[in-house]
Amino acid sequence: MASKENTPNIDCTTEKYVAEIDAKTYIDGFRHVEDFIKLCQQCKNYGSRYGCPPFQGDALATVNKYKKVRIYGVKIIPQNKKLPLDAANQLMEPVVSMLNKELLEEEKTLDGFGLGFVGTCPYCGKTPCARLEDKPCRHPDKVRPSLEAFGFDVGKTSKDLLGVELKWSQDGLIPEYLMLVYGIFYQKA
Repeated sequence: MASKENTPNIDCTTEKYVAEIDAKTYIDGFRHVEDFIKLCQQCKNYGSRYGCPPFQGDALATVNKYKKVRIYGVKIIPQNKKLPLDAANQLMEPVVSMLNKELLEEEKTLDGFGLGFVGTCPYCGKTPCARLEDKPCRHPDKVRPSLEAFGFDVGKTSKDLLGVELKWSQDGLIPEYLMLVYGIFYQKA
């Protein structure tokens, strides 16, 4: 069962959703690596950021250590319904910044492993990722891959677990709302 809370923002309103699921059930029903790795490979960030695949080691072994998953979703509802699609990042950046902090705090509280957000590293900013120079991550204690990067179907996760269907842009305008989905695997097996 998902819970919901409202949080006002300057240009938008946000609604937060939370759901819990058994880790094995989530892995078996929502993880489709073959489908999502193909999408990741089409992105310019593939292999060039520590939050993006390919990963060293077995991603499945990382999440298989846990019994439960707490899934979070944040719906970002713009006040202006006629924004161009390129305004999406302006709406998401302050929310993602806040959520990254919350993710890391909750990860510590649950003694778990969080999967966060795709995109530019919020800690390095405009500095190129150290991965491009075969150097260690500058912020390994903070950078978290996304659910998608580990092969999880975020659309199905959002719809089936949080009760919110993803919306897509039409006519170059921002959709009715944007949805950020992330999670924490916890309770070691």
